[in-house]
Amino acid sequence: MKKKLGRYLVVDSKICHGQPTFRGTRILVKDVLEQVAQGMAWRAIEKQWRGAVSQAAIAEAVRLANQAFLDQLPESATEPACP
Repeated sequence: MKKKLGRYLVVDSKICHGQPTFRGTRILVKDVLEQVAQGMAWRAIEKQWRGAVSQAAIAEAVRLANQAFLDQLPESATEPACP
């Protein structure tokens, strides 16, 4: 089973045991997000993966991770703050 998570991210049960990867690679999204979390520059990440993970792909991974985080919050935590 293959599922597109976005333009650059996919889940394929036949690749990396179904963990999210960057399209056309076996590079795990979690590995790149860990590099981002450690403060590594996106250009350096792109260079380390020899261009297989573009800065646009990293941005998509960060956006989707942010959305997943927000989706897990209780509804009251996503309401606007009191004045």
